Amino acid sequence: MLRTEINELLTQTGPGTRMGDLFRRYWMPALLAEELPDDDCAPVRVKILSERLVAFRDSQGRYGLVDEFCAHRGVSLWFGRNEDSGLRCAYHGWKYDYTGQCVEVPSEPETGNFAANVKLRSYPLVKVGDVLWTYLGDPEHQPPLPEWEFVRVPGEQTYTSKRWQECNWLQALEGGIDSSHVTFLHSGNLNTDPLFKGSKGNEYNKNDVKPFFEVAENEGGLLIGARRNAEEGHYYWRVTPWVMPNFTMVPPRGDHPVHGHFWVPIDDENCWVYTFDYHPVRALTTAEVDAMKAGLGVHNENIPGTYRPVANKDNDYLMDRDAQRRGEMYSGIKGIAIQDSSLQESMGPIVDRTKERLVATDAGIIKARQRLRKAALALAEQGTPPPGLAPEHQRIRSASIVLPADQSMLDGVRDAVVARPGVAQTTV
Repeated sequence: MLRTEINELLTQTGPGTRMGDLFRRYWMPALLAEELPDDDCAPVRVKILSERLVAFRDSQGRYGLVDEFCAHRGVSLWFGRNEDSGLRCAYHGWKYDYTGQCVEVPSEPETGNFAANVKLRSYPLVKVGDVLWTYLGDPEHQPPLPEWEFVRVPGEQTYTSKRWQECNWLQALEGGIDSSHVTFLHSGNLNTDPLFKGSKGNEYNKNDVKPFFEVAENEGGLLIGARRNAEEGHYYWRVTPWVMPNFTMVPPRGDHPVHGHFWVPIDDENCWVYTFDYHPVRALTTAEVDAMKAGLGVHNENIPGTYRPVANKDNDYLMDRDAQRRGEMYSGIKGIAIQDSSLQESMGPIVDRTKERLVATDAGIIKARQRLRKAALALAEQGTPPPGLAPEHQRIRSASIVLPADQSMLDGVRDAVVARPGVAQTTV
């Protein structure tokens, strides 16, 4: 169980909270680049870490992320006109540039300095790969731009999607570092989903339902190893990296692309899940990209024009009890992403962790909570920068590997979990 006050510390990420202050030391995904496709396109509402903002791309291609509300009367600038290198409020015509600086107030004399003294809260918005990233913290502490491999490989080697998940960020993330549920919840997908099938690792997953977990601290977070029996005298290891605060990466299967997630708080009861697939050494095939766009693998199908899944809590995730009985889908829900989100959302917006009973397979979850709490308190009380900020902490991979029974996990995967350009992933 987890005490209520610790649960609150870990789940609350708004301005002025300890976990919110920790999140504000990192670059976070704010949008997919596809959401602002052209200069002077329509602005987009952005809510992140409980802050309501609006993003736009100006006439010169510069990205802006500013307070959603006009400084005049508090009107939402989402209704504004994106034109002539600025966003103009639709109510009285006040205009702001991409930094949030007011550049024009039509009702005031041009000779005055009124507009120059008006500036909205704003944050940097930078395109790296197919994601637009923002940093909401003190500029003095702004870290280097993201170095995650999925946004640094050529564009034809990577694909990213996004979905709205209706629960707190932490219970969503905890699903991403829990390898034991794969044998049950996703068992129907391992040999049927085109982005998973054909891997020898699938046999190990299905034949050993009692994995042993080993968790090792890494500079940026944790390496969470799930060990299953393989051939005599060998173990099959699936090693999941968690990099603070909210990056997880799923161990690969065969030559399929590698995938993972960013779990980004919208507010304390909702989060964005950014899901990526990439291959370190080859372009994604047309069939792979088509499957991802169709919601296969770890992606999902969204309601057109939104990032809300078609299968959601309002329609009971389109559960099919007949398919569940036939054994086609263990939970009766289609798709790995929605299988996960349905159960994570079923806990409620913020799960009551005082009632849970953790077991040995939850070792990664326990360690992650401890490390998050320790880092948040160290930042608040001593000003200690948290792990995961350095570029080398982000040059990381997951791995699946068969090792001799007498070889330790760390020794066996030491090189495999380091991202090296032009080197394929370590996979079974």
